[in-house]
Amino acid sequence: MNKVTPGTRRPLHGVDQTRRIEQTATQVLPAHTLMQRAGLAVARLALAIAPHAQRIWIACGPGNNGGDGLEAAIHLQRWGKTVVVTWLGAAESAPADTVAASLRLQQAEVVIEAAPNGDFDLCIDALLGIGSQLREPQGLMADWIRQINASGAPVLSVDLPTGLHADTGQTTAVHVDASHTLSLLTLKPGLFTAQGRDAAGTVWLDTLGLAPDALTALAPTAYLNAQPINLIRPHASHKGSYGDVAVIGGAPGMTGAALLAGTAALHAGAGRVLVGLLDDHTLTVDVRHPELMLRPIQTLNFSAMTVVCGCGGGQPVAAVLSEVLSSPAPVVLDADALNVIATDNALQAAVRARSTRKAVTVLTPHALEAARLLGQTALAVQSDRLTAAQTLAQRFACTVVLKGSGSIIASPDQIPVINPTGNGRLASAGTGDVLAGMVGAQLAAGKTGFDAACQAVYQHGALADTWPPGIPLTAQLLALGRCDTTYH
Repeated sequence: MNKVTPGTRRPLHGVDQTRRIEQTATQVLPAHTLMQRAGLAVARLALAIAPHAQRIWIACGPGNNGGDGLEAAIHLQRWGKTVVVTWLGAAESAPADTVAASLRLQQAEVVIEAAPNGDFDLCIDALLGIGSQLREPQGLMADWIRQINASGAPVLSVDLPTGLHADTGQTTAVHVDASHTLSLLTLKPGLFTAQGRDAAGTVWLDTLGLAPDALTALAPTAYLNAQPINLIRPHASHKGSYGDVAVIGGAPGMTGAALLAGTAALHAGAGRVLVGLLDDHTLTVDVRHPELMLRPIQTLNFSAMTVVCGCGGGQPVAAVLSEVLSSPAPVVLDADALNVIATDNALQAAVRARSTRKAVTVLTPHALEAARLLGQTALAVQSDRLTAAQTLAQRFACTVVLKGSGSIIASPDQIPVINPTGNGRLASAGTGDVLAGMVGAQLAAGKTGFDAACQAVYQHGALADTWPPGIPLTAQLLALGRCDTTYH
């Protein structure tokens, strides 16, 4: 059993893949082995996260997830805990493994209660697991979910919090908010994107003793993004070794967005950063960052640099998009560049055509921008973020970063990646501009679009995760790549 923490590339398997792995394993293992192993794993983790808990409520559903809970109850009672077991199933209708678990429960003289009574030191949610397919829990199950959430006790969910969709990270209106989730056999994508990160709490994995080759026989649905390797720059390198980034944006009233992107690119390692403001009457120098070279857009040679386009661009960015897209430069398209492209079929065709010239393109939309590009609603995009990101990547033949909780990085012919870093402190104006600049710096250093996006997104989120408590996280400070309280 392992606690899942950011940093390691891990495969994520959806419901269908997980069930196929489970079916293959049951063909070679003695009957009921997987459920017994699962119950033991749940009981062990329960002791680890709440070692002093005495009264433990185990809410069991009618299927195999409930059977895992019944098995856990047997061990916890043997170890001296007072277990209160409630079960929505019945021996005459439950799956075979769960029927066997219920018989073992009787032999252990564990009583199944009609309702949970009293206070509890730990609640174990074994109601649905991967059986949650966004069907709204009803009746007694819904009542138990509400009682679990209102108990004030730590909550351990078995495989998935009830009400969380394993593949998409969507939750039903009534769902379990877990403190910990023990994912069994495989890690599921929904634990790491959309509402999944909030619902699941701390995620643990137990592969139930299966050999590694049994878990890698099927290609995963996605991977968890891995921490990038920080390479030491050679002493003999120079600014030309790390490329030029040109930031195009900053329409009247929005110059700050372009400067944030430029500052981020600078602090993420770009050799030089040039800023072409669409409001060309505003600034000639950024006194806080004189390293940023402000230049008239018409003087920039896009063929010799990486271009980050759209940050604070407003409608005026439309005037330069054709030139940017026709250039061989690696390009990051963000914010208003995406909004303009979404309304212009010719520009959409120009984005797609870049791939035929082997020109690198990275799109960095949030959900609403992605919805405009797809002709959908933001709600539809959020309902299946993995599919939305992959559809965008295929449609525009480029790398896509679908920003949000558990940002998705997708690219044609690549298994998508879900990013595990970042938190709600990034939900403030300008942080997306910072990310665009960071992606640009990685492209300028020579990385592929997919690798540049993976590295920048991880680092962007990791900055928020390590930000000192009590110090506001602003885009301005985020662009510096560190918490500098003297910068104000």
